[in-house]
Amino acid sequence: MKFHIVLIASIVLLGSCSNKRKEEQTSNKQTAIINYPLATVEQGGVATTIKLPAQLVAYQEVSVFPKVNAYVKTVLVDIGSKVAQGTLLMILEAPELQQEALQAKEKYARAQADYSIDKEHYQRLLEASKTPGAIATLDLSTIKSKMDADNAVCNAEKANWQAQQTMLGYLRVTAPFAGVITERNVHPGALVSASVKDKPMLELKQVEHLRLQVDIPEAFAGTLKNKDTVSFFVSAYPGKKMTGFISRKSDNVNTQYRSERMEIDVLNKDGLLSPGMFTEVVLYSKGNVEGLSVPKSAVVTSTERKYVLLVKDGKTTKVDVSTGNETPGRIEVYGNLHVGDKVIASANDEIPAG
Repeated sequence: MKFHIVLIASIVLLGSCSNKRKEEQTSNKQTAIINYPLATVEQGGVATTIKLPAQLVAYQEVSVFPKVNAYVKTVLVDIGSKVAQGTLLMILEAPELQQEALQAKEKYARAQADYSIDKEHYQRLLEASKTPGAIATLDLSTIKSKMDADNAVCNAEKANWQAQQTMLGYLRVTAPFAGVITERNVHPGALVSASVKDKPMLELKQVEHLRLQVDIPEAFAGTLKNKDTVSFFVSAYPGKKMTGFISRKSDNVNTQYRSERMEIDVLNKDGLLSPGMFTEVVLYSKGNVEGLSVPKSAVVTSTERKYVLLVKDGKTTKVDVSTGNETPGRIEVYGNLHVGDKVIASANDEIPAG
């Protein structure tokens, strides 16, 4: 009987010690939570620099297709040829078009002659009608109607002849702007068709003036405006820094990549650059002066939300935020925060609210 009493007493004593140890551990954990360092929400944007991939493209480019069905008679340029605006590039030949133009010209001349005879006839009758009873009113109206009809036919034949002349003009292919021939797919004797658009006869690109196209992340695009300076580097010339200015903003955000297309005009008088070259753009942003910033470690990003732990009256509250510019140390935040608020400086998703 005594053995059982002593055993029960020992179990009670061990249980008491175990409970005391658990209370001490719990107390230590609570003390650790309270002692998290705090940071102050500050006003002012975060200046930052980012590097983005970009590509040079021609300021203007055109693929030259035939307007009419014809044979290639002469090609006056080749790949790499530099041409001025209006330079003759190719001569095509289409004998049937020339015959149609001659026929249209003859029809116009015949219609013009008929109209001239009717016009003279009408004027003579009109002069004779001044003598009372010499010309019947019906005869005068009839010849006037015939003259007007012949005039309409004459104008139609003239328009047809001019249209044929325009079609003949398409047999001489000229450069719409100054540039370089970058592609040639035809040779003399080849038959080209106006209905087949699989390959252009020639491709012309303007290279003295280029566009640098870059897609700016949505959060960064709002801090940039036209005429802002942009630096870029070309892989073909390592270490050579080049500059330009933002010339155009698309004002449209790509919903797939959450970015906005911007273009920088690049003058290429020395011909060092070429369309299609890969570049690395370096952008500097002053940040949003009306924005707020916190240490980067204060922002917690989970699969569901992005937030900071606001500390007020000794309790934590999760405040959802969106972010902007960032550096290794600080980050812009936008949410229900105010200047001077205190947040946990090194937050994580294991710290509960409250």
